Amino acid sequence: MFSKDTLNFLDDLAVNNNRIWFEDNKSRYESLVREPALAFIEAMAPALQSFAPHFRAEARKMGGSLMRVYRDARFSRNKTPYKTNIGIQFRHELAKDVHAPGFYLHVATDGCFLGVGCWRPEADELGKIRNRIAEKPQKWFAARDNKDFVAHWNLNGESLKRPPRDYDANHPAIEDIKRKDFVADVPLSFNDVTSAGLVKLVGQRFAETAPFMKFLCEALGVRY
Repeated sequence: MFSKDTLNFLDDLAVNNNRIWFEDNKSRYESLVREPALAFIEAMAPALQSFAPHFRAEARKMGGSLMRVYRDARFSRNKTPYKTNIGIQFRHELAKDVHAPGFYLHVATDGCFLGVGCWRPEADELGKIRNRIAEKPQKWFAARDNKDFVAHWNLNGESLKRPPRDYDANHPAIEDIKRKDFVADVPLSFNDVTSAGLVKLVGQRFAETAPFMKFLCEALGVRY
């Protein structure tokens, strides 16, 4: 699947991030990035089905689990046209965008990692998660502190400085209620990403997050 040549291509793209170079090297992108990414997605489908059957591994060139190589630079000072990483997200079957619950693989030469959860959920979804934590703190703590989850995964993301309106500042889970992101990650080495055991490793790591992901899905009223 992914190889050292994949990482070399991403480095080359970072140095030559322009349309002329990319078009001249489109065949390298296809063989070193898109084809191995689609093969990885296809290979992950049975694993997802075994522990998270309502999440989808869609091996399509466009509109599937592989995220676009083209950057949306409309509101960014960085006007380079291409992403210099590989992003793969396995979204919930009811998901519409990257803010929904999902499993994520990030491959880049400045670091590779796996991610899970809800990144910057919309206001309604964020409120549902916060309410669930406020109403079921012990269930949240059991999911957040599950031994298999915390063995490899770390919660991260941004939080409010003060408790959100209408929540008790003395609530035992107030620090988690203040979160704006409900995501966790685990680093991967370059050897992990380029090894023949990548699919097995990723499947194992994602399966470890089941209590955390189940809690988020329950909060949002969707099946895990």
